[in-house]
Amino acid sequence: MNAKEIKKLFPILDQHVNGNPLVYLDSAATSQKPIQVIEKLDDYYRRYNSNVHRGVHTLGTMATDEYEGARDKVRAFLNANDTAEVIFTRGTTTALNLVAQSYGDENVREGDEIVITPMEHHSNIIPWQQLAKRTGAILKYIPLQHDGTIALADVEDVVTEKTKIVSVMHVSNVLGTVNPIKEIATIAHKNGAIMVVDGAQSAPHIKVDVQDLNCDFFAFSGHKLGGPTGIGALYGKKALLENMEPIEFGGEMIDFVGLQESTWKELPWKFEGGTPIIAGAIGMGAAIDFITDIGFNEIEQHEKELVDYSFERLKDLPDLTIFGPRDRAGVITFQLGDVHPHDVATVLDAQGIAVRAGHHCAQPLMKWLNVVATARASYYVYNTKEDIDALVNGLVKAKEYFSDVFS
Repeated sequence: MNAKEIKKLFPILDQHVNGNPLVYLDSAATSQKPIQVIEKLDDYYRRYNSNVHRGVHTLGTMATDEYEGARDKVRAFLNANDTAEVIFTRGTTTALNLVAQSYGDENVREGDEIVITPMEHHSNIIPWQQLAKRTGAILKYIPLQHDGTIALADVEDVVTEKTKIVSVMHVSNVLGTVNPIKEIATIAHKNGAIMVVDGAQSAPHIKVDVQDLNCDFFAFSGHKLGGPTGIGALYGKKALLENMEPIEFGGEMIDFVGLQESTWKELPWKFEGGTPIIAGAIGMGAAIDFITDIGFNEIEQHEKELVDYSFERLKDLPDLTIFGPRDRAGVITFQLGDVHPHDVATVLDAQGIAVRAGHHCAQPLMKWLNVVATARASYYVYNTKEDIDALVNGLVKAKEYFSDVFS
């Protein structure tokens, strides 16, 4: 199935915005949803909406089977060993905070080190800043090369025997950099640290094998891979999760409650307090089915072709700066002369072209790039070369609109 055929499976893309056919280039922020996911959510609410686990009636059993079936889809999706290693969360942010608060508070002490990079999304900076404040640990950064990549020699220099946690994004949401997680994990483990991976931008686009990466935790969000918002998952090695305490307490996650003491359920449910995000998990399972059917070989090849075509089309556009390495995931972040990215995005929107403008929740990286903000086009399975042609034409019009800036 080619991209044009895939695009037809996304109802929202068949519309006009501001009198022009919609060109959606903002999938790094959130992806659109295929009809299979929309219908799965509709089916749940129409036919078997019920709470899970506790009920013995038919609807409850159906909901539980679908919910736990989605967990097994995530397990297979990441190649985890056991469904007990898959914790449903509200998304990547919640998952990373869970690790920082549960594992971090128990295992990090004053003088210990936490290592991240300047390219991280705020969701993979602030939890570690707060952990460092709570514990007196030291937050350290792996420096970036001039093109926004990581040199393993720098990882070797920064990670020491005092390091307890290394947390790095798999793919940059700004630069498109694909980080060498497996090699970084090896260095972390050699020094006695754990490896945490922000997989928000990798799970939808490249095949993830947590056993091959040998990471200790891996977090991702459903809404970036064609699933609903408000749902994601945390993978954690079973031995680590078993020794961690939950950070949310209430129904679902308890085994026995007394007047003074309570005990927790076994994995994975001890981390899923309250009524879980049932419809979200089921919808995310449907999204996983959808992209698995397409196949990651096809997805990666398609996005590589889009990136190559983007560089070919954009290289002759004067005054355009593209940030990040040439070898990258499907993200093109750029600046058009001295025109503010919000103004560029506004002109593009008037032509029906949706891009993201701002700091992309990566303000330390913006400082490193020496810019206040950038514009970003990000691709997914439904994007075509015609979408890129529209972007190029839109940028030409934007330059004409702000011609006084370039005169």
